[in-house]
Amino acid sequence: MSELSTHGEAGLSRGAVALQRYEHSVMGTFGTPLRVLTHGAGSYVWDADGNRYLDLLGGIAVNALGHAHPAWVDAVSKQAATLAHVSNFFATPTQIELAEKLLDLACAPAGSRVFFTNSGAEAAEAAFKMARKTGKRRIIALENSFHGRTMGALALTGKPTIREPFAPLPAGVEFVPRDDIDALVAAATAGDLAAIVLEPIQGEAGVRPLSHAYLELARELATRHQALLVFDEVQTGVGRTGAWFAHQLHGVQPDAMMLAKGLGGGFPIGALVAFGERAGSLLGKGEHGSTFGGNPLATAAALATITTIENAGILDNVKSVGEQLRAGLGAIPGVAEVRGEGLLLGVGLATPVSARVAAAAIDAGFIVNAPGPDTIRLAPALTLTSDEAQTFIAWLATYAAAQPFDSVAAS
Repeated sequence: MSELSTHGEAGLSRGAVALQRYEHSVMGTFGTPLRVLTHGAGSYVWDADGNRYLDLLGGIAVNALGHAHPAWVDAVSKQAATLAHVSNFFATPTQIELAEKLLDLACAPAGSRVFFTNSGAEAAEAAFKMARKTGKRRIIALENSFHGRTMGALALTGKPTIREPFAPLPAGVEFVPRDDIDALVAAATAGDLAAIVLEPIQGEAGVRPLSHAYLELARELATRHQALLVFDEVQTGVGRTGAWFAHQLHGVQPDAMMLAKGLGGGFPIGALVAFGERAGSLLGKGEHGSTFGGNPLATAAALATITTIENAGILDNVKSVGEQLRAGLGAIPGVAEVRGEGLLLGVGLATPVSARVAAAAIDAGFIVNAPGPDTIRLAPALTLTSDEAQTFIAWLATYAAAQPFDSVAAS
């Protein structure tokens, strides 16, 4: 059953055969996969038919060190041979070390604590419960935000198209427009405010950063109304913006921070970091839990990821290659703007042709995605090299010259 060539019609490629098997065995929540990938190295992956791609999406901001990084592979292999999983009736050295490391990198004050999860959605669930434990009920979130697909995380998500099929959702969440200061002030002063939940950069909305003034105001309002300021750093955390966490670029500290994606460098792990004694003690014994959260294998992978970023000067690479991409892509006719920070970038196109551009990119050997009709998202490995980045800049410039997207007529 493991050989792709043993199924399907004669003459089909290995990838086509695998996709047939996929469609008959895997629930169709993701639609038809673009390719069947079999292995990777660094910033490259290969499909079942032997084609190579420069992975500029990084598993959607997950593969911080790229694919099969030696330090990550070594850490996971050694931990798997020692202790892979125990219940949370027990502590393990890697769990403790990772919690301490995250608190240190976040410059968290005394009394701060970490709750480990398996995903960003689970981190959002923990944050939702923490907000409820304040004794207040109203939560402010942003329109077009995305915090996950579980019911609590979905309740925080400001995308009606993915919320409405599952209504009614947990109540008490109100949505305000991104960067609308007046709307935020009005919502915050309406009373009974438990939390303000924000993505410093809205990833699924097309990589749209919140302004410094807006983040500062959110901090001021949360403090004034004794509410929690919660930052969703699932996409922006662990070095992706050139800082360990995006909020550090603004000098605005939250009361809680959701992490996942790049934290494990490819291994599923998430976390909710609670800042200070008040937030750190809101969830008590028996009030939340996770069978797999913070297990030794996941925390070993996360420690290897963080240690490698730290010791190899990768944050400097994120800044320099991110600036190279911003400048090079921004100079291409038809690119209206390049948004984001570091290696989380949204390439804003002048016309709504992003799906066409993303499809052409993968055919040319580049993996990107189109989170909106006029946006290409890039979230590659933090180890992406200057030469690798330049190959995509050159391709997009050539493509834009042959298939212009700087006018409505071109679409």
